[in-house]
Amino acid sequence: MRLKQFVSPDMGENCYFVIDENTGETVIIDPGAQGEKLCRAIDSEGLDVKAICLTHCHFDHVGAVEEVKKHTNAPVLICRGEEETAGSTAYNLSAMFGRPLTVAYDRVLGEGDKFSFGSLEFSTILTPGHTEGGGCFYFEKEGILFSGDTLFFMSVGRTDFPGGSASQLADSIRNKLFALPDDTRVYSGHGNETSIGFEKEHNYFVN
Repeated sequence: MRLKQFVSPDMGENCYFVIDENTGETVIIDPGAQGEKLCRAIDSEGLDVKAICLTHCHFDHVGAVEEVKKHTNAPVLICRGEEETAGSTAYNLSAMFGRPLTVAYDRVLGEGDKFSFGSLEFSTILTPGHTEGGGCFYFEKEGILFSGDTLFFMSVGRTDFPGGSASQLADSIRNKLFALPDDTRVYSGHGNETSIGFEKEHNYFVN
């Protein structure tokens, strides 16, 4: 596995390319902005994009979805429960920030659903709380979790937006994410990398 990270200049959102080094097959997680830059990176490395995977559908995580999909013809995958957020400019906050958009998706991932590309595979962990249908993508073999805006370095996602729930978010983290091995590396939707073990010990917002 090889990772490429792109940080949007306006909202500081992290977009990740997860690449199978042998085949070039790739999934793109949360292309929030800079669509032209992402497409150039795809072409310059000759990547074969198999899916565009969304941890949730807030506008800062999906702003480049349409452009990347047109460029790659890759299917867009969202998590179960996120359908309303995908289709509502109020729920995905795009209207609030003056950038109204909706997300056209091709597949809805449920709890435990897997997606394979090249020699890599992730499973879906539904973690409602930041949004109604927020989720995480777990590469068990590699010990890597892409947590979107559910879990951050020493913090958690906001719950004061439409569809948010502080109690649901805490349950999602404690009962699902904290059940993963302590050495699981966590790549969040904003900010720095962390680990499950570190957050179990130091995350004030959960503990």
